[in-house]
Amino acid sequence: MVAKIGRGSYLYGALAYNQLKVENENGQVLLTNKMIETPHGQYSANQLTQSFEPYLVANRRTEKPVLHISLNPDPKDKVSDEKFRQMAQQYMEEMGYGKQPFVVFKHTDISRTHIHIVSVCVDETGKKISDKFEKRRSMKVCRELENKFNLIPATDKQHKQNDKIFRPVDYQKGNVKSQIASVVRHLPKYYRFQTLGEYNALLSLFNITTEKVEGELHGKLQKGLLYSPLNEKGKKAGHPFKASLFGKKAGLPALEQHFEKSKVALKDSKTKLTTKSAINDVMASSSDEQSFKKQLASMGINVVIRRNDTGRIYGITYIDHNSKMAWNGSRLGKKFSANVFNDYWSNNIKPDKEELEDPQLKISQSNAWHNLQTEQPHGLFNFLYQDTSVSSTNNTSVMESLGGLLPETLGEDYEEQAFIDRMKKKKKKRKRKQ
Repeated sequence: MVAKIGRGSYLYGALAYNQLKVENENGQVLLTNKMIETPHGQYSANQLTQSFEPYLVANRRTEKPVLHISLNPDPKDKVSDEKFRQMAQQYMEEMGYGKQPFVVFKHTDISRTHIHIVSVCVDETGKKISDKFEKRRSMKVCRELENKFNLIPATDKQHKQNDKIFRPVDYQKGNVKSQIASVVRHLPKYYRFQTLGEYNALLSLFNITTEKVEGELHGKLQKGLLYSPLNEKGKKAGHPFKASLFGKKAGLPALEQHFEKSKVALKDSKTKLTTKSAINDVMASSSDEQSFKKQLASMGINVVIRRNDTGRIYGITYIDHNSKMAWNGSRLGKKFSANVFNDYWSNNIKPDKEELEDPQLKISQSNAWHNLQTEQPHGLFNFLYQDTSVSSTNNTSVMESLGGLLPETLGEDYEEQAFIDRMKKKKKKRKRKQ
């Protein structure tokens, strides 16, 4: 079992977020401790807030007095409501919050049932309850609960490994919004890309696409992004989602800043020549598109091809998972551009032999592979060296062996934050009207 502890300053947002799950029949209140009871056993966010108010009023100097904890058993564990109640009670007592008011919610809107606990970390006098060695203590309690309730053990190492693996979106599995969020909120942490086109090429490996939208609001031009899932043929499947649903990092302003930072980082990148050399060698040794993609995939480089309705290649992007950089073909050089490959694969006009033997790029394929490996690719991409098959219908097949990028609990963080942001905006609007 994995515990995740979050702190904040906005109690109502945490309660309303969880209560909304209950009202939408995606959750229920399992347990309350030192909370004002209701005669019918049903609650509202406002009613729950009242139990915490004395503690928040007494609060002395704690900036983030609100606790929001999630307890997440392994998906294979079958945990009854009664066991969840006992687990929550024991966890809070051993973490020093047993005498605090708290409410326990069970969430059932994803395949892995789990619980959320909302409480405060200041006591009745307003003094902060110690959080020293909190992570270590939390892990110890989780191991105790695993033994007591016969749960599948989850070591910290395993949890960290699971946190750092990407999973392509599968629109048929449902909960598409969380699947997209697990990718778009974290992808810029690992990759450099300079344009929306390069970003889209990268997203396509995860069965996602994004497009820029513009409109006018109150006389001002507004720009934003829409994210959509893709099916196995690379076509949009299902309705699009506004970038604002996934947090600021997925929005256009943040990405434009990322583009600029990437331009600076990639301008003098030492790995650019290695990537070009690898592509150059494969161009010389491959005979068709399939062979070209497969050879590069074995070296940790995905190739994303864009064709128009007539089949003409108008775009090509190389995703180097070793250096975690995305390169538009023409940015690497004219010989790596879409036009060259359209002539080669569509019209059988092969690249000039002398050009392929460019002395600046004269590096054997084995050396290119060696240089790429010495860059120590992130563990996220170990799958690239285990499965290098390439589907004839989908450029993303090499990504198919990926595990899951984040536990669903982390996928929920963006939902909660987006909900809180919306609540704050409504509050500001009310103040302006007053």
